[in-house]
Amino acid sequence: MTMPHKLPAKLDLKQMIAMGVGGMVGGGIFAVLGLAIAQAGHAAPIAFALGGVIALLTGYSYARLGLMYRSDGGSFTYLEKAFKARYVAGIGGWLLLAGYIGTLALYAFTFGVYGAAMLGSDGNPVMQHLLQSFVLLLFLSINLYGVREAGNAELLIVTAKVLILLLFAVIGLFYVEADHLLPVFNQGELGVLMAAALVFVAYEGFELIPNAVNEMEDPERNLTRAIMWSIGIAMFIYVTVSLVAVGNLLPEEVARYEEYALAVAAKPFLGEAGFLLIGLAALFSTASAINATLFGSARLGSVMAKDKALPAVFGFRRQQNNIPWVSLLVITMVTLVFVNTSDLTLISSFASATFLLVFAAINLSALRLRKQIGIRLSVTLCGFLLSIASLLALLLYLWQNDAAILIKLAVIYTVVIMAELLFSQRNLFRHKKTV
Repeated sequence: MTMPHKLPAKLDLKQMIAMGVGGMVGGGIFAVLGLAIAQAGHAAPIAFALGGVIALLTGYSYARLGLMYRSDGGSFTYLEKAFKARYVAGIGGWLLLAGYIGTLALYAFTFGVYGAAMLGSDGNPVMQHLLQSFVLLLFLSINLYGVREAGNAELLIVTAKVLILLLFAVIGLFYVEADHLLPVFNQGELGVLMAAALVFVAYEGFELIPNAVNEMEDPERNLTRAIMWSIGIAMFIYVTVSLVAVGNLLPEEVARYEEYALAVAAKPFLGEAGFLLIGLAALFSTASAINATLFGSARLGSVMAKDKALPAVFGFRRQQNNIPWVSLLVITMVTLVFVNTSDLTLISSFASATFLLVFAAINLSALRLRKQIGIRLSVTLCGFLLSIASLLALLLYLWQNDAAILIKLAVIYTVVIMAELLFSQRNLFRHKKTV
């Protein structure tokens, strides 16, 4: 007598929202808040709101595309459907994977910085490297174990960090000083756009949700809701938290404690306990973001391998639970190298620029496929134009403030694009060789 086959566990709406919030509310708000305030001044909350608008418009494009083309490949699949030239999707997929490695590095870097500070080893590079490597390997293990375990871990961690950040925001609002908020545009209107571009990496993560479309309950009903709710929650947290930070910090404090601006902002009304509380939220946030990003990016790599846009080994899955274990391992190992050899400015600039570029391409894909997926022209066009404008603002900021980073970004993009083209044309080269 054969036992009935047990179907794999599916992710429910709460777990999918947690996956999206976990992917967004990660290292970004903790690592780049000080930079946003330095650029936008009192208008930093508006910069975060602007980033949220771009994310909402792009998120709706992702939802419509995800329901039409139900694939773990997400962005890669949508580019493949929108453009006839296969190399467009190939380059987009390789850039997206590189972007995920950048965000994983950002989250791991922030985990290491806050973890070292809470252990009393602030400024100790060895401790920071140990912690950022440890957290990547920990969530590699959890994702290798099973889908349901990854979803449950995400729900628990996200709930804890959201409660801490909301506590900070609600209490902190009563201590905001009006003269810290006025005039609103004390750094000029252009500073707001530049800040929005710099911190846009804080909204990266919602696009991971469609990657799990085949592992969620009732996607027709839950996919759009999960994306919109997760962006809305992240947007509310970012705006309120940045408002409290601006209202409690002087410009010189922001400049001095740029990496710890959020933790320092808690001291006026929560004292030393506030620093520890925000430090704990930073650890929860970065951990859950790593979990969510590993979950979605590994499945993207697997789908790309199936479509012959990556080496076939990326498509290897465990028979017991269908987990893309090789993809998980490779992405984690490359991230370990990147985070331990790069600084925060390069990591955050690379991640923001890459996802603004990718989101512009996805909005353009939705624009080209709007009749098939049932989306308004105005939604996709606004999403595309705002993404491009933000990307240009980021490049302008780097050109004015750190041209060396701009050159490094150009080198990274050139290497990624050339690697994809060489891989995609390998059969042509082999054919020429045998002729």
